[in-house]
Amino acid sequence: MYESGENYLETILMLSNENGTVRSVDVARRLDVSKPSVSRAMGLLQDDGYITMADNGPITLTEKGRQKAEQIYTRHQVLTAFLEKITGVPREQAESNACRIEHILDEAVFQGILSYMLKADAH
Repeated sequence: MYESGENYLETILMLSNENGTVRSVDVARRLDVSKPSVSRAMGLLQDDGYITMADNGPITLTEKGRQKAEQIYTRHQVLTAFLEKITGVPREQAESNACRIEHILDEAVFQGILSYMLKADAH
């Protein structure tokens, strides 16, 4: 999946958790993108089976979409905590960098970071 698609899925998950329902305009505002950009992305995500969406209706993650979004969100949370802990930068800076890193990191590297963080939390 492409990085922007992952960002859209993650945003839909976060908005859904915050508000219950998600509309295209909510996604556009959160990501600071145009409504036509959201419309195009939603069409692609729907075609790939990640979301369902009626005309001008709420956006809903499918089971496949929810699993992918949760995977991305977990990466985001773990990487934010890791960068905060290791570098000592403010949370906002760690989060901004984690958002860029989460899409390109190999799974083996992420699993190593996750393992490190779980051990660090246990001590």
